[in-house]
Amino acid sequence: MTIWTDRTAIRPITLSAASGIDRAAHHRLDEAWLAAAWSHPTTRVFVVSGGQVLVDDTADGRTELVMTPSFEAPPTETHRYFLGVDEDGVRYFALQKDSLPGRMDQSARPAGLREAGALLSERDAGLLVHAVALENWQRLHRFCSRCGERTVIAAAGHIRRCPACGAEHYPRTDPAVIMLVTDEQDRALLGRQVHWPEGRFSTLAGFVEPGESIEQAVVREVAEEVGVRVGEVEYVASQPWPFPSSLMLGFLARATSSRIQVDGEEIHEARWFSRDDLRTAIEEGEVLPPSGISIAARLIELWYGKPLPRGPLG
Repeated sequence: MTIWTDRTAIRPITLSAASGIDRAAHHRLDEAWLAAAWSHPTTRVFVVSGGQVLVDDTADGRTELVMTPSFEAPPTETHRYFLGVDEDGVRYFALQKDSLPGRMDQSARPAGLREAGALLSERDAGLLVHAVALENWQRLHRFCSRCGERTVIAAAGHIRRCPACGAEHYPRTDPAVIMLVTDEQDRALLGRQVHWPEGRFSTLAGFVEPGESIEQAVVREVAEEVGVRVGEVEYVASQPWPFPSSLMLGFLARATSSRIQVDGEEIHEARWFSRDDLRTAIEEGEVLPPSGISIAARLIELWYGKPLPRGPLG
């Protein structure tokens, strides 16, 4: 049974869901507006450091970003990033710091996107992925690629300008394809990367090369990694993946060959799974599926027809 067109089989992708935040990019160069927004009593601020933020588990079982009014935020003028405005007019900023602030009540804990992304609300997850992506880019692109001079931050964290040659540099996003490949028997092709633990299987993926369409990248990556030829390619959805700066473009692909020959460099093992094969392998602990936050899990669920089963450890 093929469920290619049954989009109801996909649960919302956490990092792609509508966050309710208007990024309000037209305000990024308006210093007077930004200053007023920062000083507004309803403005909320959180600190990001090394890809981590503080989160808090509430009494009713929710997980929330720890945010404060701007007047309680740690001091910084340079690494202050405007993230947007919600439907109630609340402005949100992220501050990049060398370390996370301490909490007097000891109830907050540090967490990154992989841990907290699936636990946070759509609003908080959207703010977090935006902030982490900006922080990663800011840390790695402090010098001008044209002349080598140190650049300065502009546009509320969304541009770096070179004072020497005048070049403007924008946050980098690297397109990557991620695909669930099926064969004529409607089996799914899953692989295990060489550095993954035993039993960890997921969809195939790879970066789009210069001068290449995303469909061509799907065909090439599958052939290179596991030696399988692909014909039909269908786009499904995308997911920002700031580890450090990728945009994952999700596809379903139909194989025209089934013989597997792994490259041994990126993929150590690959197998075809029927739905019964995959269910049994997960339930018995033979296969560890991708995490629920990832688009890989959603692509597999789209083929599987429902949420993936739990393993023996839950």
